[in-house]
Amino acid sequence: MKPKISLITLGVHDLKRAIQFYRDGLELPEHETDSDEVAFFKMEGAWLSLFPRASLANDIGIADDSKGGFSGITLAHNVASQEAVDQVLQQAVAAGAELIKPAEEVFWGGYSGYFRDPEGHYWEVAYNPFMDLT
Repeated sequence: MKPKISLITLGVHDLKRAIQFYRDGLELPEHETDSDEVAFFKMEGAWLSLFPRASLANDIGIADDSKGGFSGITLAHNVASQEAVDQVLQQAVAAGAELIKPAEEVFWGGYSGYFRDPEGHYWEVAYNPFMDLT
């Protein structure tokens, strides 16, 4: 197996709202598709996919028994400066996200904060002065 993530799929309760948040609010470029049941956003390194949560659970073959609690997964968006962390967090909140943890200097020497998108998925926005993850 190659050490690569190709696609991250978020199971969402309200696909239309999620598309609006990522496309219009965060300004991610949406990939055109013939389907109105899934959305794809081309990102550097991997694609982000939005798919109805119940359909995703059905595709996996499991019951969808978790309605918005912490799934144990976060997504991270790394930027090139502390100022950019603050800007991305502000953009996310303006688009409808909830600020969970304001940006601050963190124990490992970087600077980061967290927001939760309208579907309950947690994102870390971080500046890492030791690794260029941008």
